[in-house]
Amino acid sequence: MHDYTCCSCSVSNILHVRSSPQYEYFNAVLINEVDEEGNNVELGAEFLLEPNDHFNNLSVNLSLSVVQVPTNMYNKGWSRMNTIITMITISLACLFPPPPSSSSSSDPDIVNGVYWSEALNRVFVDNFEKDPTLIWQYFGSAKGFFRQYPGVKWHPDEHGVIGFDCRNRKWYIQAATSPKDVVILVDVSGSMKGLRLTIARQTVSSILDTLGDDDFFNIIAYNQEIHYVEPCLNGTLVRADRTNKDHFREHLDKLFAKGIGLLGEALTEAFTILSDFNQTGRGSLCSQAIMLVTDGATQMYDDVFERHNWPERKVRIFPYLIGRESAFADNLKWMACANKGYFSQISTLADVQENVMRYLHVMSRPKVIDHEHDTVWTEAYVDSAPSSADPVLSPTPASHSAGLTTGRLESRYMALDERANASPGYTGGARLALARCCYPSDI
Repeated sequence: MHDYTCCSCSVSNILHVRSSPQYEYFNAVLINEVDEEGNNVELGAEFLLEPNDHFNNLSVNLSLSVVQVPTNMYNKGWSRMNTIITMITISLACLFPPPPSSSSSSDPDIVNGVYWSEALNRVFVDNFEKDPTLIWQYFGSAKGFFRQYPGVKWHPDEHGVIGFDCRNRKWYIQAATSPKDVVILVDVSGSMKGLRLTIARQTVSSILDTLGDDDFFNIIAYNQEIHYVEPCLNGTLVRADRTNKDHFREHLDKLFAKGIGLLGEALTEAFTILSDFNQTGRGSLCSQAIMLVTDGATQMYDDVFERHNWPERKVRIFPYLIGRESAFADNLKWMACANKGYFSQISTLADVQENVMRYLHVMSRPKVIDHEHDTVWTEAYVDSAPSSADPVLSPTPASHSAGLTTGRLESRYMALDERANASPGYTGGARLALARCCYPSDI
């Protein structure tokens, strides 16, 4: 797995833990777990939980938060496979893990992020004491770990896995980027047969996960011809709500590989759609992107970009190279650099999630560089609780110049009919209006 970008698109910023030889934190999965002898499990810890009517009588801890990490974030380096750390002893040597090829490798950024975000406990408690309408408070890291207040125990599914990833949540996505129009191009030429096409389908599905209600999209499969995944929606974009995304996912299974791939015609079609749809005033009227899922490109197609995207470069190009071979990677890397995008290589299904999420860092750069801290209010969730989310910007000059965000901070509030009882003098209505801003694409 490789990723490439120019102009410092990728910056690794490690905040080292204190010089103490140990660091401990609580995880939502293994807290209060014991072995057959009644002792705390190896990675477990005692965590006080008490029922609280403010949280529908769930057992919570009002003093501390808990941490959840997606199961694919760690391996045997610190804990058993697909098990997430609850209370972990980390030696300083863990900050300098073996090379990625080693089976014991792990990500020090996550460990350090969990460490410094522990300071949010004081913020969470203070917010809760000041605002009686506040329910859950979250911090979702760009690295994938998720801090939740008040602390509550999480329970895995029947397979012992929790598939939750905060970066796929609507509040995270809306806080991360401005509204966008996206065309996804999927290579279905003969070389994409077998596992490559399976990985390509999953990649497209993961891209759809990152789109929210403020976004518009379409999916085009190409070989020697152009095929709209949904034939009834030729030449247009649709809103990325759940219904539309699920509908397109059903059509992904109908894709099959054959023939040769004419990428130039597919790129031209994508640029035409984005331009025409933007002129109608029906799209996001903001950022635009082309996501290219392919196993390679035999040329750079600079004539297409010169005709449709230069010099303004309003449309970012995000190529995803499918498979382990890198023979045609250089052309895709050039496309990304020449059009303010980001290149990633996806070799296995396990690589899909992390590599797809990388484009959000690029799309959020204008917010970071402009020091914008917009509060985004989502619509009501299933339980009718609206929430607000703020981007959390990296404090380091290196990360700021590259436009990197640290994560998103979310607060969830009571439903309107509950607020009157919880907050004296509350007369109803939203506290803040939903503000969605568009940022310049020349960053």
